[in-house]
Order: sequence, then C-alpha cells, then structure tokens
Amino acid sequence: MNQQGRILVIRGGAIGDFILTLPAIAALRNAFPAARLELLGYPHIASLAQAGGLVDCVKPIEARALAGFFAEGGMLSEELRRYFASFDVIVSYLYDPDGVFRRNVGRCSTAHFIQCPHRATDTDRVHATITYLKPLEQLAIFDPDPIPRLTIPKMEIDSLIQLGKVKGQPGLEWRNSVALHPGSGSERKNWPEHKWRDLITHLLEKTTTRLLIVGGEAEFDRLDRLTKGLPANRAASARSLPLVELAAILQNTKAFVGHDSGITHLASALGLPCVVIWADSNPDVWRPPAPNATIIHEKAGIHAVPVDRVWTALLQYLDNGVSN
Repeated sequence: MNQQGRILVIRGGAIGDFILTLPAIAALRNAFPAARLELLGYPHIASLAQAGGLVDCVKPIEARALAGFFAEGGMLSEELRRYFASFDVIVSYLYDPDGVFRRNVGRCSTAHFIQCPHRATDTDRVHATITYLKPLEQLAIFDPDPIPRLTIPKMEIDSLIQLGKVKGQPGLEWRNSVALHPGSGSERKNWPEHKWRDLITHLLEKTTTRLLIVGGEAEFDRLDRLTKGLPANRAASARSLPLVELAAILQNTKAFVGHDSGITHLASALGLPCVVIWADSNPDVWRPPAPNATIIHEKAGIHAVPVDRVWTALLQYLDNGVSN
C-alpha cells in the first residue's frame, strides 16, 4: 500500500475486545505512519484510540446505515458507498460468517479488504491479541508488539471532584491512589461483595493510600453499598465517566484491582500494575497480556479467592503507603 494511503479499521464489540485489538491498530499505525488511519466503531469506546494518538479519526457505526451491507444484494447507503470507496485498505472485525458484508463493500470499493475474526475463541488457546493481529500478515506486518498500550493525557482526580464528576473530598492530593473496580459485565465474574469490603478495610486500616473506586451504571448499587460510610478524605468514587476521562484519571493511580473486565484491560493498557481476580474465562486467551497483570484464580471458583491472596499481591505496589 502507498504510505500516503487511507486505512479503515472497523471494530465493534465491548470495551475488552476493543482494548485487545489495540495492538493491531498500533501495528497499522507503525507500519504506515504517513497513512490516514480511521476507525469505524462505537465512539464512546473507539475514542480511546483517537485520544491515544493511534488513529486520526473515529466515525460511528450506525446500524441503520449499515443494514443494507448485511443483506445479499442489499440497498447500500450512498454515503457509506462513497466512504468505503475512499480507502485503500479496509480491516474489518465485524461478524460476517458468510462474507455478505465483504461482498457488498466490494460492490462499491476496490480497497484491499482484510476479514478478521470478530472474537477470539477459547478452543484455539491462542491469546486474543495474537488472533486479532494474525490477519495483518497480509500487509507484511509480522511479529508486532502484542501488548495493548495506551497513553492518554493525564487529568487530575481532584479536578473532576471539583467539577462534580467524581465524588470525594476536594483539595486533596489523589495522585498515587489505588484504583478499585468491584464490578464487571457479568455477575459470575464478580468477587463476593463482602470480600471487596474486607479488602477496602485492609487498605484503609493498614495503609495511608487513598482509594479511587470506579464503576458503570450497572454497578451503582454495588458501589453504593461498598462506598457507604467510607471517609471522604480517603476514598473517591467515579461512576459512568466517559472512558477517555476515566483513562485520564486512572493514570494518576499507582495500582489497580479488578475482575475479568474491559476496565481491567484498560488499566493494564495504561501501564498500571493490575491485580486481577479471575473467574472462569480462559486466561490463556483473555487475560491482560502485559507482565504488569497478576492473575488471582482458584479452581473452586472466584468466590473461593481469599482476601489475603489479593492483599499480598497488591502489597508489592504499596510499599510507600503501608502504615507501621
């Protein structure tokens, strides 16, 4: 491909799937630094790649406009016809088992179309980042970095407290706090709430470290219960922040504790040391692949993971904040 060409990556999916596709996006950016690289996806997630400097532009996937592209011989949006025709390479991670989308794009574009798996499978026992990178060998991209890496401009936690976006006591130093995400996209992936409470108690009683407790809309009740009664000068909570803002404040923390979730993958991609309380997904495929991620797992299930194991794993990052 001409170094001055245009590349489109199409990526839907949840936060974790997107983060695990970042090495592929970064590999394209590194292989074709002068090309215009655009991303068609869900803006609330895909904006992470633009904020991190990996793509030049994010366009929203609109189900209605794309619908015709998933019907054999369907009516194609004129706007999307022109859009797809403007690219030299299209890399698609959309689910397209029968190739209908690919053929319809071929009706309006001469781009080199690369079909990628929309999701890795447990049976392959190959990490998802490798699965998502493999199709790029068609562009002579071999052995790229398989670790998701993301750098977002930092934002002070206190600045969001003062704006009312984060709940906590303003005017304090929140840098080097510990981030906790006690939820996930599935209840079966969640460590028991009383064990989270015990871990929080350990942190408050045995360290001088401040806590940033984060969660999404589906986790509000759990966050309410876990943050109730916590001292405002030691614990702040961030709920349903835009992902770019969440990433910006997570970079002020020194460690992260969470489950098998998209936010854990985000924290790891940001370079945070992560203690990951793992449920039943295949870690060979789905764990954060960075060496900064410590996986805590019990054969008996996530409910059997003891607080002491998580606490001990976390302690290695808290040597400057442990009380005597």
